Amino acid sequence: MGLFDFLQKKTSIKASGLLAGSRDFHTHILYGVDDGVKTLEASLEVLSFAESNGVQHIWCTPHIMEDIATPTQFLQERFSCLKDSYKGNIQLHLAAEYMLDTEFEKRLQDRDLMPLYDDVILVETSTTMPPYNFIETLQDIMSKGYRPMLAHPERYRYLTMNDYERLDSYGVHFQLNLPSIVGYYGDTAQKKAVQMLKNGWYKVAGSDCHRLLSYETQINREVLTSDITKQLQTLLK
Repeated sequence: MGLFDFLQKKTSIKASGLLAGSRDFHTHILYGVDDGVKTLEASLEVLSFAESNGVQHIWCTPHIMEDIATPTQFLQERFSCLKDSYKGNIQLHLAAEYMLDTEFEKRLQDRDLMPLYDDVILVETSTTMPPYNFIETLQDIMSKGYRPMLAHPERYRYLTMNDYERLDSYGVHFQLNLPSIVGYYGDTAQKKAVQMLKNGWYKVAGSDCHRLLSYETQINREVLTSDITKQLQTLLK
């Protein structure tokens, strides 16, 4: 192998050891509550695999939206069952991924929300178009003492780099999807994720894991350059 080939050699999330001691802020592994993992056994399989790769903290962030308006109390009870059944060393946390729709507006008014941490609320929109009152809703979230964390912003086709910069200046936080950085959602999302990572706009990262098989596939993609790997090291810890 020549010097040029050596310099261009790429690695995967798994092979790089990035998951050792890492925090995964976005998953759908709370079983039977959304389009993610369906059974307790499947949840435990994902947790076992994540632990084998060194993950230390995982946030369960089930979808909350008009079509999946699962009561907070039910999610808390289901999460308690998962914690009771899991005997490993990963620290489990419960939050939610809220679609910015009328269901979210109601829960925001009622303060019926589960933050990622402190006052930070994980929110999402359609990947193709924003809600009609997108900016106003983000401002309303902040006016009520919360901080919006936009899930996988690199996947939103309607947002440009100028839009991300403007949202960042407003105080909106961003969460990177690791599948984006390895090209799982296509070239456009990958390029945007790389640029946003280089700009230092992401606060946290997550696997957005819905299934063990896709999770395994994503972390084994050998596409990471050395500079991206170094930037991810800081973000994941």
